[in-house]
Amino acid sequence: MDKNVTVMQAIVEDVATELYQLWYNSVPSEQRTEESSKAMAKNASETTFFVVQKFMDKFNAEAENLKSIDNNAEV
Repeated sequence: MDKNVTVMQAIVEDVATELYQLWYNSVPSEQRTEESSKAMAKNASETTFFVVQKFMDKFNAEAENLKSIDNNAEV
């Protein structure tokens, strides 16, 4: 189980880094500051975690729905 958590954490970190880079690159260079960069990094991490968590919640709910449909069909 710990290995799965580690893999998930690594994926979230990778996606957050890519999201941060996308946001950072969209800001004109003369407007980039250390403070705004830190804020973007924090927001990218929080946003990525939120999106992945919501996706997993919805994915798991649908899997449970499909499982119950399959179980009802077998009866």
